Amino acid sequence: MPRPSLRAEQKQQTRQALMAAARSLMEGGRGFCSLSLREVTRSAGIVPTGFYRHFADMDELGLALVAEVGETFRAAIRQVRHHEFELGGLIDASVGIFLGAVEANRAQFLFLAREQYGGSLPVRQAIAALRQSITDDLAADLRLMNRMPHLDDAALDVLADLIVKTVFATLPELIDPPAPGQPAHLSAAEKITQQLRFIMIGGKHWLGLGKLRR
Repeated sequence: MPRPSLRAEQKQQTRQALMAAARSLMEGGRGFCSLSLREVTRSAGIVPTGFYRHFADMDELGLALVAEVGETFRAAIRQVRHHEFELGGLIDASVGIFLGAVEANRAQFLFLAREQYGGSLPVRQAIAALRQSITDDLAADLRLMNRMPHLDDAALDVLADLIVKTVFATLPELIDPPAPGQPAHLSAAEKITQQLRFIMIGGKHWLGLGKLRR
């Protein structure tokens, strides 16, 4: 396979520098919509006109950041899937894998946690699409695992949606430092573990959509 040209490598490095600059500014407490193009380029060490060689506008930069964290998220999910299908992993192990990914890529997940309810509509829509894609993949995995054979496809879709939305909703707590003196059972890691366990146990006893126990 031919080696990328030096020019292509430099272009990719500059693109990554712009994305890293945006993440760095957000780590200081800023929302993505509050960032200006000039701030990002200054932080990246390039002239403002150089931005347009890589992104049409700030929203396109935001979409690139969503794609980046999406890849990181999916890499963590692949490890969870390996645990579940090949090693018989439990929820605790799966949560541990995900927490490790969050810790190793804090800036990416900080962006995801904040901007799922942020001010940029294209970014919010891209995050919603990412969440739905992850939900669809999880629903497919639940069918393959066949641990809840009494649930039909529609019920498994609802169960997967609840699991993924729980993870996304807990992201801010996983990223922010815990409150002083917080009880161990209320830590973000412990809560998400127990919440996912609660959902899975509930799923095993749920009759499905539109079905009531008489």
